[in-house]
Amino acid sequence: MPKPRQIRSASSDRSKGTGKPRKREAAEGFQRYTGWRSLLNPLWCYHGFRVAVLALTCFGVIMVFSSSSVDMVSQGASPWRQALSQGMYCVIGLVMAFIAMHVRCPIYRRLGIAGIGFSMVLQALTLTPLGITQYGNTGWIGIPGVFTLQPAEVMKCALCIWLPSAMIAARKRYEREGVKAYLAPGIVYFVCLGLVMLGKDMGTGMIIVAIGIVAFLIGGFPMKWLLAGMAVVGAAAAAFVISSPNRLNRVLAAYTACTGSDAQDVCYQSIHARYAIASGGLLGVGIGNSREKWNYLPAAHNDFIFAIICEETGFIGGALVILLFVVIGWCLIAMALQMRDRYASMVLICIAAWLVGQGLVNIAVVVGLLPVMGVPMPFVSAGGSSLIMCLAAAGAAVSMMREHPQVKAERVKA
Repeated sequence: MPKPRQIRSASSDRSKGTGKPRKREAAEGFQRYTGWRSLLNPLWCYHGFRVAVLALTCFGVIMVFSSSSVDMVSQGASPWRQALSQGMYCVIGLVMAFIAMHVRCPIYRRLGIAGIGFSMVLQALTLTPLGITQYGNTGWIGIPGVFTLQPAEVMKCALCIWLPSAMIAARKRYEREGVKAYLAPGIVYFVCLGLVMLGKDMGTGMIIVAIGIVAFLIGGFPMKWLLAGMAVVGAAAAAFVISSPNRLNRVLAAYTACTGSDAQDVCYQSIHARYAIASGGLLGVGIGNSREKWNYLPAAHNDFIFAIICEETGFIGGALVILLFVVIGWCLIAMALQMRDRYASMVLICIAAWLVGQGLVNIAVVVGLLPVMGVPMPFVSAGGSSLIMCLAAAGAAVSMMREHPQVKAERVKA
């Protein structure tokens, strides 16, 4: 008779033993994060990241409606058309994020090469008759008026998932093979970059370069070779700009005074973006009351939506948007520095370089610190490809964060 009782007791102890250490670890973890260290709390970063992403996404749908309604009416369409499209993309993106956050880290690591291959095929299709040219760039595929897809957004996400695993594998071979260990991932990466640049999309190319630099840097790539590669890419970018009078004029317009015909040509968009920002003041003119969206500011609901945000919500609204991007970047990097899984840590840093880097580049363009280059604001600007893939990347980041012991302990407790 006592044996069954002992067996039940032992099994009960084992089941309890799996929960108590995790709860104890979570409790001890909270004790370590007091004062300013609370900003490094993994649970705060885990939840703070998700809240910041959702806040930016919901605010983006509101601002897309506000900034696009006049343009839609002028085209003879419903003022709700762009907002409804953005809302639909938002729902699709949130579903993608939900699926992505429930995919385990090892699965991402195994499927990374398939993802990068798929994105390269999609990007190559832009060079076929399926390619669509907008604003001088051939970076879309699809049927005009029915659907369009920007494959470069898929490629950004795929690079953030695949490059870390490729760098880890190359680092293991580095001691016996030398720099040749990085040859294969380097070739694949430059093919990806080349496919984007063949479509003349320099803004997207810059973001892909940023992701690559971060991945190679934290992946242990020799610094002298990394600097040499950056010099080559910089020289190629300079040649790309000089070879196009339109790009050269946009660069010069950003750093020289706009006079005469320039004010109605290459400087027009930047000037009206500054008018919008200046009109906002501290609290803004109110959501829906923008003046520049009345067909004065081109791409008001796309690349220059931050100008409308500043005009309608003022300095306070613009600062809050920047703060949300800071929270996203801080949470991703803080979690990455505390992860035990090197792959998960590198993925988080690559995603931070993409989302926060692109957000800051967009803001810098709007305020005139960088030339106009057609880079949307993640989670906020109108556009299905960008919003869906940014939300999918956020879901993948949440999946990586769940590998942290304290996050695991909280989820078990819940």
